[in-house]
Order: sequence, then structure tokens, then C-alpha cells
Amino acid sequence: MEPISLDVLLASVGKEVGVSPWREVTQTMIDQFADATDDHQFIHCDPERARLETPFGGTIAHGFLSLSLLSAMTFETMPPLEKGKMGVNHGFDSLRFLAPVKTGARIRTRFVLADVKVRPSGWVQTAHDVTIEIEGSKKPALTARWLTLTLIEREPETA
Repeated sequence: MEPISLDVLLASVGKEVGVSPWREVTQTMIDQFADATDDHQFIHCDPERARLETPFGGTIAHGFLSLSLLSAMTFETMPPLEKGKMGVNHGFDSLRFLAPVKTGARIRTRFVLADVKVRPSGWVQTAHDVTIEIEGSKKPALTARWLTLTLIEREPETA
């Protein structure tokens, strides 16, 4: 994917800038996330018990698993910024988990560029309104305003 200029990024504020491909959320992913976060609640890791004891009909992904997939879906979807050296998470202004992601469901992210701030320090802050959609569901898994920072390579100073 070709990098985009800062001017193109600035001109994109208020626009939908990408929709990721669908991605299946598997029980293996959920189990590995449970191991990494030490969150082995039965609604995530015990398919039979979750089928019998929850309204979900089986296991569901951790909300934070769905959220953490934003990075991967961004790399699949969004072009990098020209002269960008690295990107880092800066946080969320808002975040709501709206519907469970059932094991085997497919999700994707819709990105709307809400704001861009160019900082004198060489960082560019972006705010994206993101919606993680669940295939076949009217209700999204989550909505959030996601803040990221990209460090821009500076031109060498001349004496």
C-alpha cells in the first residue's frame, strides 16, 4: 500500500477512509487471548458450559480481543503516512461494547477520520471513529474514538 501525504490525510477529515476485510474470530484466538490476559471466564473458554448457561448459545470473544484487532485491521486497510517512522496508540476518547462477538463470527472495522493534529514535536495525532461490525448483525460489536500518534521523519537541519 502506497503511503499518503499529510495534505491528503488532512483533506480526509470527516470522511470514511477505509473498511477492513472480514476476519473470523475463532475459538483458538479466544483461548490464546485468554491465556495472554489470564481471563479464562467460561463464557469465553468453555463452549459446552457457555451453550448451556448463557444467552449467547456458546462462547463469545472478549471485548478487548475485538478491540485489540483494530491494529491488525488498520494495517490491512489504512495506508501509512509519508515519512512516518512509527505509530503508537494514544488511547480512546470513547469506547462502547455494544454486542457480543460469538465464536466463529466474522468482524470488520469501518474507519472514519474524525480529526488530525500536527504537533510541533514531529508527531501527528489522528482520531478515528471506528465501528467494529459483525457480519449479519445490525448491531456493531463496538464503537470508539481511537487516538493514534505517528512520528514523522524530520528533514535534516541545515547550518
